[in-house]
Parts: sequence; C-alpha cells; structure tokens
Amino acid sequence: MPRRPGQIVILNGAPRSGKSSIATAIQNRFDGPWMNLGVDAYVDPVTPERYRPGIGLRPGGERPDLEGLIPRLYAALYESVAAHSRLGLDLVVDVGHHDSYSQPLGILPDCARRLTGLPVLFVGVRCPIEIIMERRNHGQVGRAGLYATGTPDEPIPAPVRLWQSEVHKPGIYDLEVDTSVLSPEACAGRIRRTLDKRRTEPTAFERLAALAPVTQS
Repeated sequence: MPRRPGQIVILNGAPRSGKSSIATAIQNRFDGPWMNLGVDAYVDPVTPERYRPGIGLRPGGERPDLEGLIPRLYAALYESVAAHSRLGLDLVVDVGHHDSYSQPLGILPDCARRLTGLPVLFVGVRCPIEIIMERRNHGQVGRAGLYATGTPDEPIPAPVRLWQSEVHKPGIYDLEVDTSVLSPEACAGRIRRTLDKRRTEPTAFERLAALAPVTQS
C-alpha cells in the first residue's frame, strides 16, 4: 500500500520572530513524530565553520564570497525535506528566506519546485521590529554568539531592518501569524486548524514553484 507523504510546515520569518518556539510547540502538540530540519540544525553542526552562516546568510550582500554555495545548500536542505516527506515523516522547517544578496539568486521558487507533489503549508511568521529588538537586547544566544543588539547610536542595527523588509518578499503564504499577539502554542493551533481544512486552490508553494526557471536543477 502506498505510503502517505508526510506533511511539511515551513515557517519563514526574521531571526527572533519566534519560529523556533512555534516549531517546538508543533513537535510537542501534534500527533506523531514531527521532525525539525530548520536553519539552526542545518548550520551547526552540518555546515563547515568556514562556510557559515551558510543558509543563514543575512540580507545585504555582506558575503559575496559565500553566495555561490547558498543555492546548493538550500537545494540540499529541501531535497532532504522532500526525502523525509516521501518516507511518511511529518516535519517542520524554520527558515528565513530572502533574495537580498549581492545579486538575486531566486532560491525560494527553486526550493518550492523541489517539493512539487508534496503537502506543504507555507507560514509567514511576523513580529514587529520593536518586539524583535526587545528579544535581541535580552542577550539571548544565537547560532554564532549573541544576536546583534541595539546601541545608542544605532537602536535598530541595519541587518535587523533588512531582515524585516526582505524576509517576507514576495509575501505569498498559506497562513500568517504574529508572535507579538499569539503565543507559540496559539500559532501551532492556527497551523493545525489550517492543515485540517480541505484546500482546493493552489498552495503558496505551488504558486512559488511556477516562478522557478525551468532550466534550474
């Protein structure tokens, strides 16, 4: 008997927007083993240190020397996501997609194309920049040390502003949540209810996949 493909939930948002907390809530509350293949797990320890932050590279074109590798890293991550789903494993993926490199790389449509035929819910995780700065300024540790925090001369660092403006382009989602007004558990509840609804219109990833060049591999 054919195996049911696993459900894929992709959480897209800026650092400190609350993606990881939602992923944990999904793993704790949803039935069955929900795997997490998010950016944190893929960067450390998977990516060699000299190539980090890899898929966590911030918007703004700050490391053009790494950019040639980024599409392949994303492709490998999403092929791994597809493999898990085809084996019947549900999984949540918390990432921060953007196309603000030294030149556009078109990564998100290519990632969407790699999940063609699989059940994907693409969730935009939003949070006002003031709340994100509060979380950063509390000194919580990120992947490579402390998250960038504000100073009197620059209350909101440029990378934080770029994340806020670039991560939600083009803004095609199946669902959006705001973690400044919803707890991780409430966000997970909204995701669960959305998954339980029967969908007839094209999903966000189906629409994004249509934007991918047919020659990209």
